[in-house]
Amino acid sequence: MTDLSTSDLYLLRPGTFCLVMFPLADSRRFLWLLIPLLGCCLPCLADLKVLVRLEDGQVTEENLQADSDKDFITLEFRKTDGTFVTYLADFKQDVKIFRVLILGELERGQSQFQALCFVTRLQSNEIIPSESMAKLRQKNPHAVRQAEEMRGTDTLQMDVAVNFTKGVQLTPHIHNICAEAKEAIYTRQEDVRLWLERGIDGSMFEVLPQPSSLPPLHPCKLCHRDWKPCICSYHLSLEWIPCSLKYCKNRDSSGKTTSYRCGIRSCQKAFSFHFYVTQKQLCLWDEET
Repeated sequence: MTDLSTSDLYLLRPGTFCLVMFPLADSRRFLWLLIPLLGCCLPCLADLKVLVRLEDGQVTEENLQADSDKDFITLEFRKTDGTFVTYLADFKQDVKIFRVLILGELERGQSQFQALCFVTRLQSNEIIPSESMAKLRQKNPHAVRQAEEMRGTDTLQMDVAVNFTKGVQLTPHIHNICAEAKEAIYTRQEDVRLWLERGIDGSMFEVLPQPSSLPPLHPCKLCHRDWKPCICSYHLSLEWIPCSLKYCKNRDSSGKTTSYRCGIRSCQKAFSFHFYVTQKQLCLWDEET
């Protein structure tokens, strides 16, 4: 398989027709009608699977789902080590969630898997709108995709714990996405300040111990005791995100030039999360970084 750009990815244009079959009075006959897909006439729930090259050079399948009615997008993939990653963008609440399900080390007393959830604000131009994602199609499903734009790494100090039960105030999706990580949902103090200004109940947040606390907390990778509290780090890279739209030009019957959305630009974006854990046993992967 060959690495390709996004040249064979395209958006369905307004007025695109689909075939819908309706039964007539005579059950032995069917009538095929051409129904135009006009904006919001029908709910747009779409599923697109693309092949993506990971940081280590391996190829995985990325599953993108868009619900233009509820206005959210999910992106999911499995890393080479078996870790399952979910990214959710909630455009109604301007919130994004990262969930990672990490395979546990059973021989060191861990459970079958460990779940983490990181909740923070959704910035503009991170990912294309849900309506556009729902219309995204590809001509070559066997193409292995690599991002056109590298957006670097954001370092995020996830220094606040979020109460799972009350977290629905931030986004209704938190109960679904973070159900396995009820005791490990993190956000940032700077996000909390903004949410409090918007009237969110502050009782759902708990500020966690910081590296400067007494006694001082060290990075988990420098901690030699599995049962000692420390500051854990987790690196996550989204290797292929549809991050912006491309526009094409067309001439109508009167000769007037018009533009329409015809494709996407893809980006790579990495995140480095730093957060408090009560024991190094909950951050064994940090030994390998």
